[in-house]
Amino acid sequence: MGIETAGFRRRWLLLALLATAVLCAAYVLAVRTATGQRLENAALRGALQVNPAEVTGADEVLATITVTSLGVAVAIVGLIGLIREGWWLACAGVATIGGPVVATEVLKRWVLPRPELVDAPDSILHNSFPSGHTTVAMAVACGVLVVVPWRWRTPAMIVVGVWAIGIGGYTVIARWHRASDTVGGNAMALIGAAVGALILARLGLVRPVPGRRAPLRALAVTLLALFGLLGAVSGVLLTVVGAGQEAGETADYNLFLGADSIASAGSVFALLLAWYGWYRFETVTRG
Repeated sequence: MGIETAGFRRRWLLLALLATAVLCAAYVLAVRTATGQRLENAALRGALQVNPAEVTGADEVLATITVTSLGVAVAIVGLIGLIREGWWLACAGVATIGGPVVATEVLKRWVLPRPELVDAPDSILHNSFPSGHTTVAMAVACGVLVVVPWRWRTPAMIVVGVWAIGIGGYTVIARWHRASDTVGGNAMALIGAAVGALILARLGLVRPVPGRRAPLRALAVTLLALFGLLGAVSGVLLTVVGAGQEAGETADYNLFLGADSIASAGSVFALLLAWYGWYRFETVTRG
């Protein structure tokens, strides 16, 4: 068990390093460069062409993330952990949500400013990095993955993941955030999940689960991965096309479509990586 648990720790350490690298790259390339800001500003202008009804729907979904709803989600995750394994798991699930959310608020308010490198109207300068809404959604998903038992982890990922992935895309549609902000938010959630998993492993509260084939689980994960890959590829292609076009509504809309696809794909990959981190492992009672 010691050797297998060591593999678990290495897995999560690599995921933490990957998420940190993605966070830094998104901030440096999209926020701290004139080219990055120019492309994302154009994508926000492109979002103005979205059907008003779709924007209203996105606003309504995003508005459901409040202090109250977050408190309810934290309480549910904590209760599941408490019933399953006791206070240790409950605290781990709660911390997996609370840690990234608090850290994101600190980063976006005081640590990671968005310098005005290109001219832009005040209406698109309010976005902050990382996205708090995306962090909340993905952190809740990661918290659920921590507290549910192995056999229920994939169904839980699908149920909570649909909502979390939607939040990432909706923030771009509603112009609440840029795609890079959502990438940063997902990275923060994954870093928080890694810290929680590593602490649990250090305390000896993680054990491997005997493996057996599960075709439906493999199918669900494969389909989700293909969806994320399709979104990432189409997002990059649309961004390249939009960046190469003459400035105008067509280029702006292509850049918006690319940003929306990248935001959704980023949430998909963050969710799958969190699921992979706990693949064939679960928590045990202390002592």
